[in-house]
Amino acid sequence: MNPTLNKLQPYPFQKLSKLLEGITPNPSLSSIHLHIGEPKHPTPDFIRQELVNNLDGLAHYPTTLGARWLRVGIADWLMRRYRLTTIDPDTQVMPVNGSREALFSFAQAVIDAHSAESPVVVCTNPFYQIYEGAALLAGAIPFFLNTLVQNNFALELTQLGEEIWARTQLVYVCSPNNPTGRVMTLDEWQQLFALSDRYGFVVASDECYSEIYFDEDHPPLGALEAAHQLGRNGFPRLVVFSSLSKRSNVPGMRSGFVAGDEAILKKFLLYRTYHGSAMNPAVQAASKIAWGDERHVIENRRLYREKFDKAISALSGCLDVSMPDATFYLWARTPISDVEFTQKLYRDYNVNVLPGSYLGREAHSVNPGENFVRIALVASLEECLDAMERIKNCCIRID
Repeated sequence: MNPTLNKLQPYPFQKLSKLLEGITPNPSLSSIHLHIGEPKHPTPDFIRQELVNNLDGLAHYPTTLGARWLRVGIADWLMRRYRLTTIDPDTQVMPVNGSREALFSFAQAVIDAHSAESPVVVCTNPFYQIYEGAALLAGAIPFFLNTLVQNNFALELTQLGEEIWARTQLVYVCSPNNPTGRVMTLDEWQQLFALSDRYGFVVASDECYSEIYFDEDHPPLGALEAAHQLGRNGFPRLVVFSSLSKRSNVPGMRSGFVAGDEAILKKFLLYRTYHGSAMNPAVQAASKIAWGDERHVIENRRLYREKFDKAISALSGCLDVSMPDATFYLWARTPISDVEFTQKLYRDYNVNVLPGSYLGREAHSVNPGENFVRIALVASLEECLDAMERIKNCCIRID
């Protein structure tokens, strides 16, 4: 077996299951699961119907590049959403089976494990664990940029020195960020692009939460939009990853796309052709119609906005928590250790949340996820409000 597999840490939800093993939750209370970022809003009927209408496509092998009409639909959405003047659906857009598989496989295509110096992959910290696993299995060493509450979770690139940046081949960023909910600023993008120009590394921007935001007049800045505003024609060394899972409540459909630098996507397509990552034809048809409709996405945001407004109001004076820029997570500071808080909340109130330390790694002498919990407001409004009352009571008993 590949010995690098032994370097992979247990997934956060495996660690959570182990943490709660043997604990019997309060039997008088129903279970409320807010630990995993799985959308629970109903899948829109028109997407479901389009999937059914195209089941005959299952009789044919799909191409890795996908149908051109899907790529055109995605390119049209990108230009509308990020105010781009152009993006080529033939060379700068490719459908993928959800952003997760593409984020992982991308490192395998990008990293040169045979370079003279050990290659480095840089990730923000705390982070989506796929980045670390992708780096390790590509033969690279992960290094972390801590995003800290005292700095409003900003991307501080000066944490790593010249020697590390010189070996860096790939940087994973997530904006809107999982778990902090912060959106990168244009100035941060400019600094990151300048480092990419200087050292030649590729930027992988995970934007699967880009459509869960709260002000309809101010959608989050995206990497392609930032590059366009900064005059970076052709999106040099930049690839963006997006998904319908959160946007359209179709996590089981496994549908997303990558877009950006033409030369990089050409090589990534070659890799994916051998990897066997073509999208189901029926899913392609349903994806095309989903990317073309915004009404269901606006309603989706309305539901989240209502939950966030009421949840933050309920937790005021109880937990140190504030409205994120985007995403459906609350990143809440805990009055005791995040691990103890998670156990107590589960045992006494039958509510599942995820310890923040499970989403981070110790770097620069600190795990920036410690003493935070991630609360995914994915359940119904009623369940979320019930959970907030239980969390409040938990905090009162701690005090």
